[in-house]
Amino acid sequence: MDYIKPAEVVKNMLTAGNMKAGLSVKDLLIRGFLSGALLGFATSLALTATLQTNIPLVGALVFPVGFVMIVLLGLELVTGSFAVVTLAGVDGQRSFGNVFSNLTWVFLGNLIGSVVYGYLLYIALTSMGTEPPTGVAVKIVAAAEAKTNGYAAHGLQGMITVFVKAVLCNWMVCLGVVMAMSSHSTHGKIIAAWLPILTFFAQGFEHSVVNMFLIPTGMMMGAKVTMSSWWLWNQIPVTLGNLAGGMLFTGLFLYWTYSPAKAQPNIAVVAPEPATRAFAEASS
Repeated sequence: MDYIKPAEVVKNMLTAGNMKAGLSVKDLLIRGFLSGALLGFATSLALTATLQTNIPLVGALVFPVGFVMIVLLGLELVTGSFAVVTLAGVDGQRSFGNVFSNLTWVFLGNLIGSVVYGYLLYIALTSMGTEPPTGVAVKIVAAAEAKTNGYAAHGLQGMITVFVKAVLCNWMVCLGVVMAMSSHSTHGKIIAAWLPILTFFAQGFEHSVVNMFLIPTGMMMGAKVTMSSWWLWNQIPVTLGNLAGGMLFTGLFLYWTYSPAKAQPNIAVVAPEPATRAFAEASS
């Protein structure tokens, strides 16, 4: 019986959210750092696969390797926490101040890990800046510009578009976190998590931690992107969209429909006293 039913999965979400909200700042930063770096590895792998095959779907098929490693190692990814840690606050197990603090530290850890991996990849692909970008480095530069300047060119419509893409992305990413809880076995967790992650990446939706790697790495390699355009036209709206998509469409919707029933106090039925019963009968 490897399959875990949805109602039990929601209980596991609450347990995981409560546990994650109780982690120390040190653990949040270390596990967040590793998650950011692993998603960077997965993203550069996916771009390499796309470049080698000229088939974007191949890149999407291999991208989930990073997410799977994060899930199996119990690391911290802020986009996944948007669904499970927020539930600990909604369910009353943790204060919303605790939830906000947790998400902030994980976000910071993800950012540091993503940028560190990006810098190491920059060294590897450009011989520490002595060679012009070629191959996958060119794709990283193009992606960084498209994810910032591309939206800025459309003004308000571009801002709405990037936000909606982020909502759709984390609806699937958080579903990947939840689906991994639907199995006891390692291979079951891998397969279940793979499906939603493939779905989001193949359609080009916006993931805040992936972009923590892509955009600054592209900037290192010569992308015509400013720090302000990175944050204004991508990082901030994408993070907010990821929060909305993960918390509402995955976390809260599943919680509302499969939420464990609250235990009700047992109220004993007390029979009336004999004198009271006699009085009632006489009065009738």
